[in-house]
Amino acid sequence: MKYRLNISCQTSALSELRAFLQQSLGGATLDEIEKHQVTLAVEEVCANLIIHSHGCNPQDIIHLEVIDSDQKLIFEITDQGEAFNILDYEVPDLKKVMVEKRKGGLGIILVKKIMDEIEFESKNGVNTCRLIKWFRS
Repeated sequence: MKYRLNISCQTSALSELRAFLQQSLGGATLDEIEKHQVTLAVEEVCANLIIHSHGCNPQDIIHLEVIDSDQKLIFEITDQGEAFNILDYEVPDLKKVMVEKRKGGLGIILVKKIMDEIEFESKNGVNTCRLIKWFRS
């Protein structure tokens, strides 16, 4: 099954994203905790795109496709903003973050822990981030 959503690049659209994900994940083979975790991961990637790649420009759009198969969920997020390859992200030293009492910068760590696979490609000005969650039998 496939579900699609286009959201404008403004933080107020994140509530629409959460509602869409809740509905899309309704029949998925995940327990409630896993559904909340993947929602958090997808929301984190989209929030980063909205804020950092698009500067909260409501004229810009992020496309999300959720593919629910028998074995896995695929969240394909595409946009035309400034490319950010999540795979190149270097995890900060958590002790240093705590000492500096720095806010932010930890969401990508969560995404990498929650999702089983992450793919990224940027071609002809279109960036695609695929977050994959395998169902456990």
